[in-house]
Amino acid sequence: MRRAKRARALSPVAVVLVLALGVPLAACGSESGSGSRGDDVSVGDDVSAGKESGGTMESGGTMESGRTMDMQGAAEQSDAMLDAVLEGIDPDVQWAHGPTTTRACGVTRRRAVMTVVSADRRQTFLDRAETFWRKNGYRIKAVNKDEKFPAVYAVTRSGFGVSVSFRGKGQAFLEADSPCVEESKVAAPTAEPNGPAYKDVYPLPRPNVRSDFWSGEGEGG
Repeated sequence: MRRAKRARALSPVAVVLVLALGVPLAACGSESGSGSRGDDVSVGDDVSAGKESGGTMESGGTMESGRTMDMQGAAEQSDAMLDAVLEGIDPDVQWAHGPTTTRACGVTRRRAVMTVVSADRRQTFLDRAETFWRKNGYRIKAVNKDEKFPAVYAVTRSGFGVSVSFRGKGQAFLEADSPCVEESKVAAPTAEPNGPAYKDVYPLPRPNVRSDFWSGEGEGG
């Protein structure tokens, strides 16, 4: 049975990001998801629901408003993308923030799924993420059909990469990786996990939450 999903209110910052995403990105692309502007990324808006942006992306990663995106803005955009795909996976799963990392001109946000996803449900989990991305204009860049460690990778028109992958002990991880943006400080995510926050805990625990739909008998943390 599909569970009713809790409505999550966007923070004022996220609302501004979604409705007024007027940002030019720097010339270089994301290491994990963008490639060059000459690839076949022809669709995909960088907002939490994929197509609800109030701005229009121009060629070369610029927005009509002429504003410049910095690392903090890219982190907030990545958070919105991760919020959206988690909302698109039904029944919902419990998650916690993973570490944020920065490089010379980009930022990566991470989330770890704390719900046990059994081996025979992993492809279903990936299919629902992929379906959500396709419906919202992302390009599917790669699909890994490995039996133990499957994954799916998508990319937006302006070079944000996003992925869902299964790793050790069958734990699902989500990552959003920005293209090159203006350097700035990056604050911790503001979105509240829908379970324990595990603040200052690293590495995060293995999946330990059971689901009637996602978890098989005898599997899990």
